[in-house]
Amino acid sequence: MEISAAGRLEVRITTADVGKRVSVRSLIEHGPPGERFTDVVGVLTSWDSGVLRITRKNGESVLVRESALVAGKVVPSAPARRRGPAASYEELARVAARAWQPVESERLGDWELRAAAGFTRRANSVLPLGDPGVPLDEALTTVCRWYAERGLPAYVQTATGAEGTQEALGAELERRGWVREVTAELWVGALAPVADAGPDPSGGGPGGVDVLLSREADEGWLARYQRRGVSEVALKVLGGGTPVSGGEAGSGGSPSVWFATVPAGHGGPEGGTPGDAVPAAIGRCVVDGRWAGFAAVEVDPALRRHGLASAVMAALARRALDEGASAAWLQVEDDNTAAHALYGGMGFAAHHAYHHYRAPRSSAPAGDGAP
Repeated sequence: MEISAAGRLEVRITTADVGKRVSVRSLIEHGPPGERFTDVVGVLTSWDSGVLRITRKNGESVLVRESALVAGKVVPSAPARRRGPAASYEELARVAARAWQPVESERLGDWELRAAAGFTRRANSVLPLGDPGVPLDEALTTVCRWYAERGLPAYVQTATGAEGTQEALGAELERRGWVREVTAELWVGALAPVADAGPDPSGGGPGGVDVLLSREADEGWLARYQRRGVSEVALKVLGGGTPVSGGEAGSGGSPSVWFATVPAGHGGPEGGTPGDAVPAAIGRCVVDGRWAGFAAVEVDPALRRHGLASAVMAALARRALDEGASAAWLQVEDDNTAAHALYGGMGFAAHHAYHHYRAPRSSAPAGDGAP
């Protein structure tokens, strides 16, 4: 906190600092005995009617009364990550979008409206990487109408916690009544350690696991996949979808998609159940230039903690290395502690958080069939 020459705390922020990263201390009105102050660090996303809104790295908005301010100052942007590949938010957002492509999209300025018959929020939400080219009111009206015409709820995907993320847009959506339904994190790491994390790739040594790689998700892979009712549209998304209008491809053209399967009967103290047609573990990897993105890493609950997830990721990582990738990314929900431990052990670390905001029902045009 800023301290004056006289030793007093000072408030050195004003409404002109909206949009900057700040650190503030404020009085607690009804806190536990002995606790008088609370500190908040984040982006100052608004300062209206005597109330400051500060958005933390995880997307949480904190309201602070101006009259309760004790100290405040502008602080540098979030420090650069100390490990893993360097990357901007925009680069990662575009790579992640190409790895999970919709079957239909439309541009609204620098925003991309994406739809895939409701299969996952990622493929059925707006990716707002820049200016929509029209006032925000008009942009959100267009968004709600576009999704309503397809019988879908309107979602906007925003991000927080890195340079260039969209704290201000998320705060404005909250002010307009949009509801944040899901928060997850995008983690990045070097690819080579992932390839080394699994057992002997030959499958012949102790703990060896046979991992089969394919360009398509077969019936067995889909049987292990957690999402129910996988439709033809879902298969298109999993398989790479169709190139989005105006989208970029990886350095070698369209992203390269791989599916990994550990057949039933592998892993676990008893080696699973050989007659079971459902695989012991699966995974998916998309290679796009220097990046390899991992998703759908799932293991039979009875066979967890026996290295199958590591084996799946290692096999996919080795293939990605062969195709020229050097960096890795994945997405994980913020409360998935088991996944955090697994990926942290492989050298991954969080780069930024992302959130899906759903439009209030009153935003849907009347008579449009919106849910």
